[in-house]
Amino acid sequence: MGDGKFKLKNFMELFQNRKLIIATMHGKEAVIAPLMTNAFGVDCITPDTFNTDALGTFTGEIERTLTPLETLRKKCLEAMKLHNMDLGIANEGSFGAHPALFFVPADEELMILIDQKNDLEIVVKHISTKTNFSGKLIKSVEELKDFANGAGFPEHALIIRKEQSSSEAIYKNIQDWDSLQHIFQQMLNNFGGAFVETDMRAMNNPTRMQVIKEATEKLIAKIQSTCPQCDCPGFDIKEFKEGLPCEWCNRPTKSILSVIYRCNKCEFQKKEWYPKQKEKEDPQYCQYCNP
Repeated sequence: MGDGKFKLKNFMELFQNRKLIIATMHGKEAVIAPLMTNAFGVDCITPDTFNTDALGTFTGEIERTLTPLETLRKKCLEAMKLHNMDLGIANEGSFGAHPALFFVPADEELMILIDQKNDLEIVVKHISTKTNFSGKLIKSVEELKDFANGAGFPEHALIIRKEQSSSEAIYKNIQDWDSLQHIFQQMLNNFGGAFVETDMRAMNNPTRMQVIKEATEKLIAKIQSTCPQCDCPGFDIKEFKEGLPCEWCNRPTKSILSVIYRCNKCEFQKKEWYPKQKEKEDPQYCQYCNP
């Protein structure tokens, strides 16, 4: 690996005037490209013939067999290979309950930048509660209207199918009230109801597109964080240590006491104490003072 020294005057030299492939077929370049171009001076390209659905679909017609990170990496590498480019970016979204707020729906967006020329892979995860993700078995027009209004329709598209996990009789890209009611009435006549859900594909979901923008900004910030020893981009937190003392009893809490930054290239690491700029924790978060 050598000393891993990039020896840059600034990180812009790493990407300036290079072509960057954005691995998407769902319009994500609308928010990703301007941010990446402004931050790094890259020329963003979106593939004309690249089917990201081959790796799995939100609606389940094509099963996702890989983890989100594996899917993300494969998506990026396949787009780079298809267009013979050595710099790529990709995004992968997952939806479900928030990992800490169990009854709150969340949008988890992964972003990856792969630079084969400089042997770099930089990944970030961004979790947001800003999502309209939902679905419901509906048996009346009144229920349908209530659900659609709550989901932000028609600005946010909807999907109708026979049953929640069925690929039979599935209708996508529903973006106007006439189509929504017409398709639902057909399903009502044929099956006595239908499962209606939010369309989580980026081009049909402005709320998700905003979260992808936030995730891209987070990726840019991580790229711009460089190692103090070798200047490699992506210098970031790798470990958290709990134990911030309670201000009443001084015993360790589960709150963060310190973090460790580590470089992926040269393995240099730096420890930072009290990352949230406080040296004591509020007793309400102490398992002894407030069990």
